[in-house]
Amino acid sequence: MDTKLHQDQYVDTASANQIEALKGSEPGNLAMLPPASENEEQWQKIGSQISIFLAKIPEYIARFYQEYKLLIISFALLVITVTALRIFLAVLNAINDIPLVSPFLQLIGLGYTIWFTFRYLLKDSTRQELAVDIRLLKKQILGIEESETLS
Repeated sequence: MDTKLHQDQYVDTASANQIEALKGSEPGNLAMLPPASENEEQWQKIGSQISIFLAKIPEYIARFYQEYKLLIISFALLVITVTALRIFLAVLNAINDIPLVSPFLQLIGLGYTIWFTFRYLLKDSTRQELAVDIRLLKKQILGIEESETLS
């Protein structure tokens, strides 16, 4: 039994797929690439477009800021408030974890509440004094009279 290796014949796939061969790509020759000048011009165009865009970024940012100034400031204040609140709660939680500090602070709060009740809330004259102090504080903070808020 003769065993012969069967070799497939060479099939030219380039012509079947209609792919254009490089210049000088015949067997035995090295293929030649197209001139680099076309490619360099394209890169120069892309580079100039990128540099123009990068030069205009400050203008774009300034225009965006002017258009959305109130929204940006509101968002920044919201982020700052939430961050400050989280820091405050973390510090409060850390203080609360120290032994004997939490009951001591609760005792101070209870004492102040008892003092405030006896000082301002039991007698009519001291309640009126408290009301005057609150009105004065409101006037100092808001800068308006109580009669102005009623009308």
